[in-house]
Amino acid sequence: MPTSRQTSKTKQEERRQRITDITTASRLSEPLTTQEVEVLTEPISTLVSAVQTGKADPVDILKAYGKKALKAHEATNCLTEVMISAALSWARGCNRDGPLAGVPVSLKDTVGVKGWDGCIGYSAWVGKPARKDSSLIRLLRDAGAVPFVKTAVPITLLSFESASDVFGRATNPHNSKYSPGGSTGGEAALLAYWHDVAGSVRVPAHYSGVYTIKASSGRFLKMGNSTSMPGQEGVAPVCSPMARTLEDLETFWKAIMSMSPWNYDHSVLPIPWRVVDLNKAPLRWGVMWDDGVVRPSPACKRALEIVVGTLKKHGHTVIDLTPPSPYEGLQLASALLLADGCSTATAPMRSSFVESNDPGMIQALGMFRLSRFFRWLYTLYVRYVKRDEVYAGLLDGFYEKSVVEFWPYIAKREEYKGRWFEFWKEQEELDFLLTVPNALPAVPHGGMKDGWRACGYTFLFNLLDYAAGVLPVTHVDSTLDELSPGPFRPRNAIEKGAYKAYNAQAMHGLPIGVQVVGQRLEEEKVMEGMKIIERLLREGGNAYELLNV
Repeated sequence: MPTSRQTSKTKQEERRQRITDITTASRLSEPLTTQEVEVLTEPISTLVSAVQTGKADPVDILKAYGKKALKAHEATNCLTEVMISAALSWARGCNRDGPLAGVPVSLKDTVGVKGWDGCIGYSAWVGKPARKDSSLIRLLRDAGAVPFVKTAVPITLLSFESASDVFGRATNPHNSKYSPGGSTGGEAALLAYWHDVAGSVRVPAHYSGVYTIKASSGRFLKMGNSTSMPGQEGVAPVCSPMARTLEDLETFWKAIMSMSPWNYDHSVLPIPWRVVDLNKAPLRWGVMWDDGVVRPSPACKRALEIVVGTLKKHGHTVIDLTPPSPYEGLQLASALLLADGCSTATAPMRSSFVESNDPGMIQALGMFRLSRFFRWLYTLYVRYVKRDEVYAGLLDGFYEKSVVEFWPYIAKREEYKGRWFEFWKEQEELDFLLTVPNALPAVPHGGMKDGWRACGYTFLFNLLDYAAGVLPVTHVDSTLDELSPGPFRPRNAIEKGAYKAYNAQAMHGLPIGVQVVGQRLEEEKVMEGMKIIERLLREGGNAYELLNV
């Protein structure tokens, strides 16, 4: 049996050869033509219309997208499976009347495409292609879309970095020393480098400066994909689309819903895309400034302040909220997601000695591998010697749970969701909750070693199963976003670890997003809320500037 290193080397050579073959056969290494540049700047709705009316050829569109994707890969190492050669024939035979006619679609490496690997960074899964298309791929083909590349993820899928021995490290297109996010980091890097739609969500959107709406469970297709934790339902796993522009994100959502995805995937609820009218005045926005665990960095707080100030200026009602303890949500979500002691996610790895793991996962595994006695002693030390109740409270749940131990956590989760349900009703017609997507902008490579516990601002809404979107607002400014003079005094070990990565000088120019949260299954409403924010920012001269490369 080949070693992990040999398998990874073989897989990378396969990718390199596919790129060489397609660039030679279809001249994709040549500079973009004027017509191709125009294709890349068009909204996907315009491309669809052009294909449907016979004014554009899907093959020409694919070649333009392919050229730019390969340039993005050269800069960021964002691609895993390069399917462009096969996609040329798919483009010739695509449904030219569909709602996504001729649109090339990039895919997270998890998405199952018949005949193509979806190893998600596990060397043991290399050379084991999908036997059939996933539900999403079947729908996309029927809609006229053309899958053409798959993109990088972290091994185990449990990180805000995207690296593995099999494919190497994906980098942020704004700064190659930083992560594009995870688990959909390669996708975010590709989108931020240029223009496309595909699947996954909020931290990569925040890190890389693109748009997404995380669906509630049951709203978007997921069956037939690879995953690192099959059967994990403690924190509902969901798939969701991403795009470089909000207009494209809306087009993609509407196109998918118009295809009745519940006829392709039994897990999807039969809910068509609904028209939401938010023209009432004023809307009511609540703000969660701090989750009580890791305070937002100056850069991320400034982005939230920009949005809050803009909404107030235009007559919207904006109030500060004190919701049910976000820290308690982090405790529950961590205990539920890692209830098996990380055993399932690490089982496909050949060995930690021969296959690299994410630095944050290594820290988590170290905790789970302690005996209960030593973990109990360490927790006592953190709680009573370090006087850090926040971190000690997380450690209380860091153990592999039996079914008898797991079920009470499910009961606690439901009780906690009920408290949020009542809280939202008490807020006098609250429309949205605003907060940061993460306390920091993108982490530097290796930053998850100390920052792996700092995920509460997004994790909370996975636990609650709320619809939540992220849109880019501004960039880190080395002058405006410096920490206040004097020593930084972290409130707990989680905040201390996260802030080791914060450096406004080094982060200068990185994107910063804001998170817009609605209640469960309110994806359409969240979309309208994001559109309002973006429109008002543009009118006020605060529009986010896209990366131009």
